[in-house]
Amino acid sequence: MNITQEMKSTIQQELERIEREEGVLILYACESGSRAWGFPSTDSDYDVRFIYIRPVEWYLSIFDKRDVIERPINDRLDMSGWDLKKALGLFRKSNPPLLEWLESPIKYKETLGIAQQIRSISPLAFSPKSCMHHYLNMAKGNYRMYLQGGDVKIKKYFYVLRPILACDWIQTYNEMPPMEFELLTNRLLDQGSALKQEIDQLLLRKRSGEEMNIEPKLPIINAFIEKKLNEYEQLAKNQKHQDTDLDHRLDALFREALVEAWGTAE
Repeated sequence: MNITQEMKSTIQQELERIEREEGVLILYACESGSRAWGFPSTDSDYDVRFIYIRPVEWYLSIFDKRDVIERPINDRLDMSGWDLKKALGLFRKSNPPLLEWLESPIKYKETLGIAQQIRSISPLAFSPKSCMHHYLNMAKGNYRMYLQGGDVKIKKYFYVLRPILACDWIQTYNEMPPMEFELLTNRLLDQGSALKQEIDQLLLRKRSGEEMNIEPKLPIINAFIEKKLNEYEQLAKNQKHQDTDLDHRLDALFREALVEAWGTAE
């Protein structure tokens, strides 16, 4: 997955530093950007995301407190995380970024089994409607920003294709799509098609580190994108929310995590 052992060690050391400085326990940490999606460039950033838990006393307060930790370490390493309570609240709403984190193919830390417990009930929290709207809006926004006109930022095709294929996955399998771009293309596209061949060639170029700046747009890929955007504009309206009551289960998971992390929930 294009992560050197040296870089992995650096990231794990930074996670330990955050634990010491913030007085938290990091339960789970993963890669969330283009490296996890499977189309990194040689100079791609490292986007580390994590879930952490604070001592019991922190939660026993009448005051609202910041439940996010953000650490831009340097130009190539960005780290940010959510408090477990916040994460569980977003999980309850079928938050797509969080659901993606849990299934990232690049994991830097996983402790106490909390992430696996959340992962095990992810199918219950998954909402086809919420997730399809998330991916459709991402695709539409990136398409408007990067792929208009005769010449386009060629590498930005990935940032439109991936959310469109995620919509395809939801429509086809009624489940959270995988993060890896190649899994999406291999399962959803005709392997012998001109579209698949053109996307594969684009992927090879990006992974090789080739400069991919402004170039003429790719008609085959553009036609696919425009067709799918129109299609999912209609289909997204008909998706249904998954009606599952997870409240008691998530409350219990949070309390158990406090006990496991700090030894008491009193």
